[in-house]
Amino acid sequence: MDHNNNENQHWVQITANGGKATIDIDGQPVDPRAVGAYTITHIAGESAHVLLHVTDRGSSQWSGMARVSVADVPDPGPAAAVFLSAIDAEELERTALARPDLGTGPHSLTQAMLTQLGEWARGV
Repeated sequence: MDHNNNENQHWVQITANGGKATIDIDGQPVDPRAVGAYTITHIAGESAHVLLHVTDRGSSQWSGMARVSVADVPDPGPAAAVFLSAIDAEELERTALARPDLGTGPHSLTQAMLTQLGEWARGV
């Protein structure tokens, strides 16, 4: 693949602000609802490669001739299995029972554990 072929290159501007970003390609704005994520790869001596993770494949914005990279959403199962296998059950139970938001109703301990696991997964 010739990464230096200007025929396949486009001017891209990405302005990230917190958890949101605006993307322009060749001066045209991309509908932010149509892109779930983007990845930029840059190898020294080559042009950058921008991969848009499309969420709205039905959008007319994507019609026309182009060289497009579309990424599949990875299966979260294997990563979740690795994360959960590293959890110390005793520490999870102790931490969940000490949560200030632990309720007294049915399934409240399970809810506290799931909330705690989510926080650990996000690094909170």
